[in-house]
This record gives sequence, structure tokens and C-alpha cells, in this order.
Amino acid sequence: MTQTVNHITRADEAPRISRTIVNPATGAPIQTVPEQGAAGIDAAVATALTAFRSGPWPAMVRSERARLLLRIADAIEAASERLYTLEALNNGRPITETRAQLSRVPEWFRYNAGLLAAQRQAVLPGDGPYLTYQQRLPLGVCGIITPFNHPLLILARSVSAALANGNTVVVKPSELTPLSTLALADIMSEAGLPDGVVNVVTGAREAGARLTQHPDVAKITLTGGTEAGRAAAQATAARFARVTAELGGKTPVIVFDDVDPVDAAEGAAFAAFVAAGQSCVAGSRFLVQRRSYDAFVTALSDRARAIRIGDPSLPDTQMGPLISARQRDKVRELIATGVTEGARLAAGGTVPDLPKSLQDGFFLQPTVLADATIDMTVAKEEIFGPVAVVIPFDDEEEAVSMANDNRYGLGAGVWTLDIGRAHRVASRIVAGMVWINDHHRLEPSLPWGGVKESGIGKDAGSESFDDFSWIKTVVARTAAEAVDWYGGREQGRLN
Repeated sequence: MTQTVNHITRADEAPRISRTIVNPATGAPIQTVPEQGAAGIDAAVATALTAFRSGPWPAMVRSERARLLLRIADAIEAASERLYTLEALNNGRPITETRAQLSRVPEWFRYNAGLLAAQRQAVLPGDGPYLTYQQRLPLGVCGIITPFNHPLLILARSVSAALANGNTVVVKPSELTPLSTLALADIMSEAGLPDGVVNVVTGAREAGARLTQHPDVAKITLTGGTEAGRAAAQATAARFARVTAELGGKTPVIVFDDVDPVDAAEGAAFAAFVAAGQSCVAGSRFLVQRRSYDAFVTALSDRARAIRIGDPSLPDTQMGPLISARQRDKVRELIATGVTEGARLAAGGTVPDLPKSLQDGFFLQPTVLADATIDMTVAKEEIFGPVAVVIPFDDEEEAVSMANDNRYGLGAGVWTLDIGRAHRVASRIVAGMVWINDHHRLEPSLPWGGVKESGIGKDAGSESFDDFSWIKTVVARTAAEAVDWYGGREQGRLN
């Protein structure tokens, strides 16, 4: 669906096919949306480019643009209950989790509005009679590709920074979870965002590929799988466009034996099973010091079995379904592979017994695979489901080596009461974010992004804000005398 925030879609762009959006908790259809491909992207980019070149948004004074972002934040808060319900319905995350996450979405608009209002242009020192200063200018049309697991939060942190800098935007949400993105487009329109500034295209792989390849798109921000990120990086490199890619992860969580194993297991359950484990930074490799290992596995397994699985719309549900039958089947296959390779199934691993209304949903029990080794498939590959893999270690050196023995480097965790060891180990782990005695904690000011095959660039923080603009340097001669280089009066340096 090619949709500007004011719902303009030309008749000649109308798609001939549609996609049914499914409730993952029941398998039942929610609604249909148009299925757009390359042509839809081309139309959306053309609309965004026109809005950038001749519309009011890029030329708007910074204070007014900041005020509009603040109005959008207020409008999101006013519509929060509708957004919570819609996103929980579409991606199956329990309403309590969804509310806790999406209640923070307005913060990203306010944070980037604040950066815009406080932005200063640099004046640079130099020799001679010159005033040298810099200007930050918008890039143009920016493409944002978002995943199914956190549709609104991930969109908010990118679109707010892009808009604050005066860019126009084309958004391609996951084909599985477009509904809250379309709702946000309505909210931004009602808050006063000018026509054509934000354009939403509903579609799948073809649409995403075309957005990354489009010659008029100046920057791509993508959250998704490593192969999708690799393709986007190659496509943008061909035209020297910018790319920020937050990709896969296989997050190690090191648990030292000075922490109560029951307390550590509670933290591990939160790291592993929130969002049914469908998070790039979900705790998935638990490296536990051997003296605490058995007690930790027992406590984590008990907690996993006690998690309440059910209807995401109910406030007492603690874990919902996976996004699709295909994803559930993939996770079950990886669990079976882990057992075949020698891991012990300590908890979960099967489809839960649920009421008839939920039996066609895509549920899976929280799973603990104990007695694993670092070379097993489940210890190396991203599972993207509610599976905790537990591996023993003997000392700090072995723990750090195991933590870094992976192609990903997005997040990591360290659980210890020894403050020196906490910081020492955190500094040695190769990951873009390390939590100490906690997990899944983010703020708009914290730059987010990984290393190795977990991606490139930063989303959120001032780093993300700055990357949605380009720098122009202006050198102004202030001397009263005329330039006379060849007459011999001019002195100075040349490049």
C-alpha cells in the first residue's frame, strides 16, 4: 500500500493483490492490506521526493519542526490504548509487555525534537582572515524498513530522527505486522505533518529490495536478518547512499557464581522469554559458572514452566505466540537439533495445551536446553524464539572467550556482584550493548547497534540523529583587501 499520511493513493497505483493479516494467537484473519511491490515503492519515493524538493517540511524553521514533533508525541499518547491493543493483536505480544514498551514511543519524538531545538552549528578555528562554519542539511528521502517484532518502537526511533532533520520518509513495515504503522501514519497526519512527508508502503520482499535499491533514496535504516542487511548494504554502497542496519544477534549472558542462582534465573527468564524470545537482543546463550550451574538450570526451568501462556489481550498473560506457524516450526526444528547434538531438554519444547480458541495460534512453551556446548548449532545460530541455551564455564577467561565466540555482536549481559569484574568483563565483550545485572533496558539517548554480523551504524542517540543529515563547510574571507595571489600579495596555505 502506497499511503501518504493524508491517505492519498492514485488510482493507477492501486495494487491488484492483497495480503491477509493474521492474528498469531488464533490464526484468524484480522484484515487485508494491499500488497505492493516495486511500483508502489517508486510511487512513494516520487511523492516523498516532491515533498522534499518543494514542500514546506525541509524549509520549515527548526523551532516549528520541533513543535510539530512534540504535537505528534502528544497525539501518540492520546491514542496509546488503541495502539497497544492493535499491536498486541497483530504481533501477539502480551498487552502488558506491549503497553510497557509502546508507552515509551513518544519519548523518541520528544528526544529528537529536543536535539533539534538544541542543535548548534560549529564554527571552526583556522588561520588567516577567514570565518569558517558548518551547516547540517537534510539528506532527502530516507527509507525505513521495520521488522515484525517491535513495529512501532523501532519505527519511532528512526522516523523521529529522520523527520527532526527535515527529511521525508518512505516506510516499509514487515508484511506480517503493518497495522500499527498505518495507525501511526494517521496520527501524524492528524497532528499536522505536511502531505507526502511520510509514506507507508505495505508489501514484502520485492518492496523492501526496491526501496534499498532506489536511486533517489539517500539513506536506508533497516532492522532485520543479516542477509537482508547484507543485501541492503551492497545496494546502498553501489550509489554511495548511507545505511544503518540492526541485524541478528546471539546474545551471551554470563552468570558468575557470586550471584544467587535463583535471582540470576529470574533475570535470565526476562532476558530470554520477553516477546517470546523474538528479539535480536534476547538472551539466548547463558554461560553459567559451574558451581552455580545445576541450581541455575533448575531455577530457570521452574520459571519457564510457570510462565502463563495465553491470549495476548488478557492482562495476566505473560507470553504470547510466535509470529507465524513457519517461525514456530523453525524454532522447533532447532530445538530438535539441539537435543540431537547432545543438549538436554530441561523444560518446554512443545506446543502448550490451550483453550480451543487458541489452538490454531502459533504458541510454543518456553524452552530450556541445558548441558550444551559452545559448538552446538543452538549455541551458534539465532533461534528467534523462547529458547534459553545453558552452557557451563569454569573461570572468567573461559566465559569471555565463549561470549565472543560467535559471528554476532549485538548485545550481551553480565551478572555478578563483583563491581570490578563486572566492568572488566563488560569491556572485553565484543558487542554494541552490554547490560550488567539486567537486560532489555533502552533509552532514546542510548546509541543502539552492533558489530560483526549484527550490523552497522547506530539507531537512537545523538549518533542516529546526526546521521540523518550531511555537513556543509563554508569558508568566508573577511579581509578588506582583494585576493591577489598571482600579484604576490597573497599569503596562506592551499589544499
